[in-house]
Amino acid sequence: MPKLVLFDIDGTLITDGGAARDAFAAALADVYGFRGELRQYDFSGRTDPQIAHMVLRGAGFSEKEIDARAINLWDRYVTALARNVDGRVRELPGIRVLLDALRNDERSTLGLLTGNIEPGARLKLGPPSLNDYFPFGAFGSDSPRREDLPPIAIERAAAFGGRRFAGRDVVIIGDSIWDIRCGVPHAATTIAIASGKTSADKLRAENPDHFFESAEDLVSLRTAILG
Repeated sequence: MPKLVLFDIDGTLITDGGAARDAFAAALADVYGFRGELRQYDFSGRTDPQIAHMVLRGAGFSEKEIDARAINLWDRYVTALARNVDGRVRELPGIRVLLDALRNDERSTLGLLTGNIEPGARLKLGPPSLNDYFPFGAFGSDSPRREDLPPIAIERAAAFGGRRFAGRDVVIIGDSIWDIRCGVPHAATTIAIASGKTSADKLRAENPDHFFESAEDLVSLRTAILG
């Protein structure tokens, strides 16, 4: 059966060398006057809006105050990120070989499922030239709730290729517990790869359908994705 294969970005496809965190810090300082330490927060698997609310609520801002300036926040963030990505973003081992194999297999349709807002996602995938693999996706700019994103990706896949995927034929690949958890309400196939900041033990504890230490195990990973 054909599969809709949805990839997370940070820690799964690429590492950004701290470019996004630095851009976030600059934008938060510029828009909200927040200059606290961001390294205490775990961004893994969270959507960009969730991160903003997590940090700013901890600094005493109300939901209303945060939302009132959110448009400016994302504008400043994207501007800062555009200055940061060159020379810092790199693709993770095994990813390009895997993407080439899937793109050339008629049984797979590739998309993104990421907490990044879409402009930020595209900026991050630019330096390693990965954007062309992903003609559509679901992003943190679509919903702050990651569990809302699989149905959005499914709708965009149908609009793109005319096929409606469901259940186990939707494959979600990521490096965080939230990548796994967002697939559960939709009965999707979940694949955890311990290539990011979340430990292998913590990922296994979430009981993904498949677990890999890295994307370099091409044969086994491709079998897990396509069946």
